[in-house]
Amino acid sequence: MIGQGFRVEATEVITSEVHKRIRDLDVDPRADIQRSRELIRTVIAEYDERSLVADLPLLEDKEATFRHIDNQLSGFGALQDYFDDPHVEEIWVNSPSEVFIAVDGVHQLTTTKLSSGELDDLIERMLRTSGRRVDLSQPFVDAILPDGSRLHVVLPDITRTHPAVNIRKFIARPRNLANLVAQGSLTAGAAEFLDAAVACGANILVSGATQAGKTTMLNALAGSIPARERTISCEEVFELNLPSRDWVPMQCRQPSLEGTGEVTLRALVKEALRMRPTRIVVGEVREAESLDLLVALNSGLPGMGTIHANSARAAITKICTLPLLAGANISSAFVVPTVAVSLDVVVHLRRDPSGVRRVDEICAVPGGVEGDVVELDTIFHSPRGQLIRGQGFGHLGERFAAIGRDLHTVLEAA
Repeated sequence: MIGQGFRVEATEVITSEVHKRIRDLDVDPRADIQRSRELIRTVIAEYDERSLVADLPLLEDKEATFRHIDNQLSGFGALQDYFDDPHVEEIWVNSPSEVFIAVDGVHQLTTTKLSSGELDDLIERMLRTSGRRVDLSQPFVDAILPDGSRLHVVLPDITRTHPAVNIRKFIARPRNLANLVAQGSLTAGAAEFLDAAVACGANILVSGATQAGKTTMLNALAGSIPARERTISCEEVFELNLPSRDWVPMQCRQPSLEGTGEVTLRALVKEALRMRPTRIVVGEVREAESLDLLVALNSGLPGMGTIHANSARAAITKICTLPLLAGANISSAFVVPTVAVSLDVVVHLRRDPSGVRRVDEICAVPGGVEGDVVELDTIFHSPRGQLIRGQGFGHLGERFAAIGRDLHTVLEAA
């Protein structure tokens, strides 16, 4: 234990010297990582030599000291090891003394402890790389870190005492449905149906709870968009990485300090329609932008998007409700039949107890309405946890045939 104390003290001395040299030499550790690391190793070597003849604490673990200082300067401090661990999917901080991670879907409280100053510094450093801001007038922020991880921060007094930080790490997303089949997320038969549905221009809504894999599914579905098509995507922050050759991604923008310049998701959807798209992809519909998406889909523009819901039926109910937020002149009498004729397929996802993301059900939306309820036709479902063929055939037979695919053959083979 005494040696551990000496090591920490030695690290503090070395860290102080590294900071001094970086200031003196005007080195930006994040912009010039290689030079920063060379400086760290030089200072460590010099300290190690001095400690042999001077009254200095011995440095017991040079490599651990290097990693610690490098993480502080070029990375994200005490959290950097979690960024580097491929098994860690998500990192969140409830308070400086409560740092959690999700490993393969399982939540864990770590032993990492931060000071309030360290937490504030980490937030500032992460936001600096994204160009976004958070302050008392704008206490929430979403941002994308340089490695593609998604950052969400909430400040007090929205939270009780400390900032709340959530980091959803970037994970290379499957590029197509075949990748999801290989991962066990859906069956080959279901993938064949979805591939044909996308290729023929069906409008698809992907639903599921948080972390169910909605964006991953959306990305994989987009892999079935024919190469000749022009795709425009709209997101809160960039998460999609579509394989389309002709693809324009757009994201929202926060208002400036003066309260101007905000670009909402609804504005993006409207702008996308002016860009000659043959497909529109919306990362997640949450509010009034759902109306603009429905109007676009109803006008003959194929597209897809995601929504938070606990089942395919709940997703349809929600997409019938959200457009009502667009204004008092929008009524259920307009929205419900519009949903029925605008959407073609709902793909619902779940995360099983082991943390694996799976397709739970695939339903067709044939266009009928009974009362205020949109009809659904179950194509695939998971009555015992495994995706199997349902009783429905849907309404896409003619559109499948137009691209040389036979709906009944596809489903019978499933």
